[in-house]
Amino acid sequence: MAAAFVVGIDLGTTHTVVASAPLGERGETGEITLFGIDQLVAPGELGRPALLPSVRYHPAPGELSESALPWGERAAGDATEPPALIGVLARQRGGEVPGRLVASAKSWLSHPQADRLAAILPWGADDSVARVSPVTASASYLAQVRAAWNRHHPDAPLERQRLVLTLPASFDEAARALTLQAAREAGLPEPVLLEEPQAAFGDWVWRHRDHLAEALAGVRRVLVCDVGGGTSDFTLIDVEPPAADAPAGTLPKLRRRAVGQHLMLGGDNMDLALAHLAERRLSGGGAAPPLSGARLSQLVARCRVAKETLLAEAAPESVAVTLLGGGAKLVGGARSVTLGRDEVQALLVDGFFPRVPFEVEPQRARTALVEFGLPYASDAAVTRHLAAFLRRSLLPGEALPDAVLLNGGVFRAGQLAARLVEVLADWRGGAAPRLLQNADPDVAVARGAVAHALARQGRGPCIGGGAARTVVLLLDEPGAASSRRPREGGDPRSPAAGRSDACRAVCLLPRGTDAGRALALDGRTFRLRLGQPVRFHLASLRGEAGPPPEPGALLDLDPEALHPLPPVATVIEAGEGSSARGASVTVRLEAQLSEIGVLALQAVAVDDTHRRWALDFQLRTSGPADAVQPAQALTDAQIAPRLPEAIAAIERLFGARAGESRPAPKEIKQLRQTLESLLGPREGWARPLARRLFDVLWQRARGRRRSADHERVWLNLAGWCLRPGFGDPLDGWRLGQLWTIFEAGVEHRDAQVAIQWWTLWRRVAGGLDEAAQLRLLDDFGYNLQAAEHPGAPLPPKPPGLVQGGHDDMVRLGATLERIPPEHKAEVGDWLLAPLQGETVANASPERDALRLWALGRLGARQPFHGSVHGVVPAEVAARWIDALLALDWRRQRMAAFAAAQLARLTGDRVRDLDAARRAQVLDRLAASGAAPSWYRMVDEVVQLDAADEQALFGESLPPGLVLVD
Repeated sequence: MAAAFVVGIDLGTTHTVVASAPLGERGETGEITLFGIDQLVAPGELGRPALLPSVRYHPAPGELSESALPWGERAAGDATEPPALIGVLARQRGGEVPGRLVASAKSWLSHPQADRLAAILPWGADDSVARVSPVTASASYLAQVRAAWNRHHPDAPLERQRLVLTLPASFDEAARALTLQAAREAGLPEPVLLEEPQAAFGDWVWRHRDHLAEALAGVRRVLVCDVGGGTSDFTLIDVEPPAADAPAGTLPKLRRRAVGQHLMLGGDNMDLALAHLAERRLSGGGAAPPLSGARLSQLVARCRVAKETLLAEAAPESVAVTLLGGGAKLVGGARSVTLGRDEVQALLVDGFFPRVPFEVEPQRARTALVEFGLPYASDAAVTRHLAAFLRRSLLPGEALPDAVLLNGGVFRAGQLAARLVEVLADWRGGAAPRLLQNADPDVAVARGAVAHALARQGRGPCIGGGAARTVVLLLDEPGAASSRRPREGGDPRSPAAGRSDACRAVCLLPRGTDAGRALALDGRTFRLRLGQPVRFHLASLRGEAGPPPEPGALLDLDPEALHPLPPVATVIEAGEGSSARGASVTVRLEAQLSEIGVLALQAVAVDDTHRRWALDFQLRTSGPADAVQPAQALTDAQIAPRLPEAIAAIERLFGARAGESRPAPKEIKQLRQTLESLLGPREGWARPLARRLFDVLWQRARGRRRSADHERVWLNLAGWCLRPGFGDPLDGWRLGQLWTIFEAGVEHRDAQVAIQWWTLWRRVAGGLDEAAQLRLLDDFGYNLQAAEHPGAPLPPKPPGLVQGGHDDMVRLGATLERIPPEHKAEVGDWLLAPLQGETVANASPERDALRLWALGRLGARQPFHGSVHGVVPAEVAARWIDALLALDWRRQRMAAFAAAQLARLTGDRVRDLDAARRAQVLDRLAASGAAPSWYRMVDEVVQLDAADEQALFGESLPPGLVLVD
């Protein structure tokens, strides 16, 4: 079916908007119009507003039974019952009933510390409320758009039209890929992706297309400042006017020059700031307990309405913000506060758009605006971030933008728009930039998406730009170059050329590369082992000024200038070209900005260009986000000079024995010492070395069966080298391979082998998914029941069970962060039982300390490797804290550690304990002489230092693995 329309969809944080233009039979184009989206605007009342609020309300059973939409459409994978409401009525009900509204799903798509494919929204909802993933929530808004469109265009279904879907310019490859996944779940295959600021400017250009040269007369550089509900996006566009002798009607050339980095800062932050102000007044200045997360969400919705009222023209002097009660006291329990027009304008204008010098840097400290699990920008001042963006994007001496286009719902408030223009005028020495009028910032992005598609067909002015940022392939660990001089052959334009601390990289895709153009790194080849995981670490450059580097250029870069991208990885199976162990293939990399706007990478065999392997981005993380890491598959000698000797030692013990003498038992037992003599103490084995050793051990895993000593040593080394189960993009693949031996258990029923078996799984548990951790929980429970209740009836014995003692099981249980919170609560209660007077076998002070350590790890407010949505509920942690406060912390020192983990401050009130309990913990920590770092983590939001990381994990982490909170 030929497309009858060009359709642009603005999937916004606050609203979803759709625009379209018909395509005539002879190719002519009609006007761009907005599409009214069917949605419930009141119970039983269907309307077609142009704006679909991007929210879902999950009603209770029996609530609003008349609310089903006529077509009954829902996104694939959304199985909530009763079906969710989406749109105007959903937003209204969410402001009345706490804990049932999914909002800001788009912001969650770019949250790297959460599993964006897991059902985690509404954030902080109780167990009676159905949850969905950020991807499913986004898909449900698109599914409603699709169903509404198809209802009114039965002969032109949306999935068959030319679709353009917009997203923030700051979205990285992971967030882009997840946005595409949401579109696919909604039945919209492969829409073209377009950055929102470019779309907004495209709408302005389209509306001035008949006299564009006159409209941009005297303008050489345009700043597009797009501040929406969830993000602030900056884009610079260069304008090249027609030559003096150009024919009449010649259009100026427009080319996007730079885009800003991801900045989770927008209208949501303003609503939250007002909600905090209202909350302080509702609580009498802090005398009453803070609101729950669900109630705060309700207050934020009310403050959003107050903000829009008080920032409007002819605004009243004040607005009452009313927080309804709950249950039977819905109305009678309501409380109100008054927000004044002047105080709100001062808070939002001066707080978010302060007049600052051009040289100012954004503040790095964490602020109070951390709520609902989202890591908002640490500095709420949009103008400070804008100054930093302009400094990074312009060469010294280049003029600041002489025109500005403001977009996003925030700039409906005239005071905010005026303040930003004032700040730009200050930076330009008093000369205000020309303000390009944007009549309706709520719909400009959707209209501009249509204009973009029409321009690509030659039916309107086109904005060039290609790839938004330069993408590089990292060859060095940041900081690893500090001990060497810069190498020759690097691009002298590199931001850190000549510096000894520079990170070496090769340009993979230069900024500005047009879509559809494949770039091959012909002079850069990699030898990849068949059947083994290979990974490449990529990064984009922050704030590029001047021309981009050439493809394949070697660059010495300041690590601070790199924005890490999700790693790409693949496994080239041995059957593809060779089946011999250790065989390899030489490849080059090929990069392309696809026609739909995403980065596509392939490894291409040098000797046969028809042999290609896609390099896929690793989007579902099994642990904290990686820091920037090296990307090149290094040779063994490059990883460590004596690594080939170490591999030979492992091969002698665990490899093939044909024609070789049998090693002595002592040689097996001393393998660890042998490796340390070659590679240094194992605590210093960096992640690339450790993972290479694991790969070598896994290739020879069968050799562990030769004796109990072989198995014990193999298990010990394999677990050490793969700990903590994440940190390298191929760790998921490695854990998948390792898990295949679990059901079979150990080969030798030896006590020391059993200890190393459970040590292995404890060390790598961070990389296991929920299903695998639940399987470990089965063995944990069985072994403890058998140990504590000898002779009592037991449940069915798990297959391949390896016996484990009390201490091994306690250490294992502490690592199971991905099991459901209710299981954690059960395990935690069991850990506390002997500390509360319950008699257990073989009790001792050492075992009490171990149980306390495990309790702190299991109930930590900030998980070590799990997603933030899986922490033990705050009320459970508070109950455990009460039990810990009854202990003598001077005699049981580990009680202080456990309490610090349970009361740790994250800034997310869904996870955080109440202030009174944290104050009790702080008093006891001070009185017991606990470590100052434990006090700080309860008193303020901090990142763990190395010593606390080691205490939390139970042993040291591989050098180079950094936990990001």
